[in-house]
Amino acid sequence: MNSVYTVGQINAYIRRMFDQDYLLEQVCVQGEVSNCKYHSSGHIYFSLKDESGVLAAVLFARDRAGLDFRLENGQQVICRGNVSVYVRDGKYQLYVKRAWRAGVGMLYEQYEALKRKLEAEGLFNPARKKKIPDYIHTLGVVTAPTGAAVRDIIQIAKRRNPGIQIILFPAKVQGEGSALSIATGISMLDQLHPDVIIAGRGGGSIEDLWAFNEEIVARAIYACVTPVISAVGHETDIVISDFVADLRAPTPSAGAELAVGDTGELAGSLIHYRGRMQSLMGAALKREGMRLEGYRLRMKLARPSRRLQDLRQDHDRRMEKLQRLMDERLRTEQNRIRLLQEKLARLSPFEKMEQGFALVTNEDGRRIRSVLELQEHETVSLTFRDGYASARIGQIEAIPRGSRERKQDHE
Repeated sequence: MNSVYTVGQINAYIRRMFDQDYLLEQVCVQGEVSNCKYHSSGHIYFSLKDESGVLAAVLFARDRAGLDFRLENGQQVICRGNVSVYVRDGKYQLYVKRAWRAGVGMLYEQYEALKRKLEAEGLFNPARKKKIPDYIHTLGVVTAPTGAAVRDIIQIAKRRNPGIQIILFPAKVQGEGSALSIATGISMLDQLHPDVIIAGRGGGSIEDLWAFNEEIVARAIYACVTPVISAVGHETDIVISDFVADLRAPTPSAGAELAVGDTGELAGSLIHYRGRMQSLMGAALKREGMRLEGYRLRMKLARPSRRLQDLRQDHDRRMEKLQRLMDERLRTEQNRIRLLQEKLARLSPFEKMEQGFALVTNEDGRRIRSVLELQEHETVSLTFRDGYASARIGQIEAIPRGSRERKQDHE
């Protein structure tokens, strides 16, 4: 008669068979979540199903640290773990170690693979990162032309430096073709030689921010001569462009603050230095007065009246010279501040727009400086101080240089 085994022995034997199978030791399974239950112990019991069958699964509390979303029925997920047998019930199931929403998991793997590749090539090397200037005149911005990000950048930059010149490349920052649009914008702005470039957008899901995880954007930033600030999403969003850029900003607003120095603080510093200089000059004058008083007492004892008169005249000359030097220095600093303010105001494109001028660009975003760059029936974009418009070119007529100069002389 054959040996008789207990149910537990058979189930244990079958579990050993599962555990010795290399394929089942670590496997990824995709399916729809069903019968999802969160146990009071912290374990999650659920099933994965598709059109061909159902597989029981469990995610123990100790393995939930890497789960960044809540499992719910109907979700499409990818689970990684091992298949084994629960001896008590004689039921095989998937013991999950890691779970992703379908699609997001693959994006994460792509993200990590590209990150390792670019880091190995030296694109993240801190030694090659360029310093952001303390005070700039021109700021390049690569982002969507509408939305909170571009408004925040312009508002903060203007508040910190009213004379700042902002060049916006209206890029597509989400969806098909967005990575190429961002990379093109970075390269084109780099050719215009601004002081700093901000490339970024507001927050969103990993899919929304994915353009900034593309290799073409990373290499465009790496090739950029101009210092680049990556300002993507929120504080917790980390993208590939953050590692390649010369500086990472947690948000677009923070990017504007890091890029544009506060001229108000500069003016405050000048006022502080002027006060300090006056204080030092006052202390110097006080010391000279005390020395003079000492000489006066000594001369009074010796009664050299003529020498005393000479010293008094010399003191007066020194006082006048010190006062004149202090006044000249103050006037020089005041004139320099005024000239800087006028220069900053002249550099602002918005000042020109207030006078009725507009920025004309073609369909590729390139600025049009001459009618010779236009073609009939071409569509151009007009940027005014309060909005945008598009126009189609009709007749083109170039004014000869000599005629233009005679017209200007006549005017």
